[in-house]
Amino acid sequence: MEATTQLVETLLAASPAYSCKNATPGKKLSLGFTLLELMIVISIMMILMAVAVPLYQHHVVMAREAVLRQDLHQLNSLIEQYRMDKGQSPQAIEDLVTGNYLSKLPVDPMTEKADWVPDQEDTSNAVDPQQPGILKVHSASTGTGLDGRPYSEWD
Repeated sequence: MEATTQLVETLLAASPAYSCKNATPGKKLSLGFTLLELMIVISIMMILMAVAVPLYQHHVVMAREAVLRQDLHQLNSLIEQYRMDKGQSPQAIEDLVTGNYLSKLPVDPMTEKADWVPDQEDTSNAVDPQQPGILKVHSASTGTGLDGRPYSEWD
């Protein structure tokens, strides 16, 4: 029991709170940060965040644009493949899913919906002039890309 009491007293003597109670009157104790130090650290953190957040948002837009380019390329390639395989163009984008070319339509990263805008074939240039179908698809987004072109004009 005496060993336990001695251990507790040793631990208490080493703790800052105990030292503070037993401090001599002329001795200055520093147990934390001053308000000025905290304000400087917070200011530096705010400056770093002011630089980092816009840069992060720019990279998010660049990533979405890369996904949009890839999706448009894939969809337009599959439309061409459908045209070659079936001898006619798909009548709707959903024909790519029902024809087992896609498991499901990809989501447009700009609108966050699977709402692609199809371009219809001209009857004079269609594979089957009696049933002109989809020539290619575009994004339904009304936004503008980092290159200055509207997303709806991207191929």
